[in-house]
Amino acid sequence: MSTFTPSDTLNLQHFAAVPTEPVWRFSVEQYHRMVRLGILSDDDPVELLEGWLVYKMPKNPPHRATTKLTRNALDAIISGDLYVDTQEPITLIDSEPEPDVVIVRGNTRNYLDRHPGAEDITLVIEVSDTTLERERTSKKRLYGRAGIPVYWIINLPEQQIEAYSKPVIEEATYQHRQDYALSDKVPVVIAGQIIGHLSVSDLFP
Repeated sequence: MSTFTPSDTLNLQHFAAVPTEPVWRFSVEQYHRMVRLGILSDDDPVELLEGWLVYKMPKNPPHRATTKLTRNALDAIISGDLYVDTQEPITLIDSEPEPDVVIVRGNTRNYLDRHPGAEDITLVIEVSDTTLERERTSKKRLYGRAGIPVYWIINLPEQQIEAYSKPVIEEATYQHRQDYALSDKVPVVIAGQIIGHLSVSDLFP
């Protein structure tokens, strides 16, 4: 009699074909229920994007360093009823991504019974290396659909920041894109007002 081992399971996952038949999409509430029941845990490398459970790629040292540098730079310029968070869930209509950096309205104690939603987010940032295509497509689509005012991609391979603004909710996109090179300063815009500028080179390792 043959038995499955954990390595067999990993091999099956590695060679599984992409489904060609319709597959089930999860609602945010179903996703939350799986977390509450322990079906998914903090150790599971997935996030809910547009109803799909999507694998989160491991983060390499430049990604980690850029995330920390960006958080530190934003912490130094924000004030008032705002705070910076990193790699924590935000709840959207059909998704619960875990952006690398966000600026959130209020303070951490305002969110003891829920994650911040689109109306609470003023800036969302993804640090991108191996997942650049995902950040430019599905992530941009879901953030635009949610009406999050400003979305940055810190593009490690091309050494630039892609700043998207003016979301178009009906088309799930952004009207405007501005790229900033290492020699530039990128404005930090909150509620339509520039609260400061960051040197792009300071955010890269």
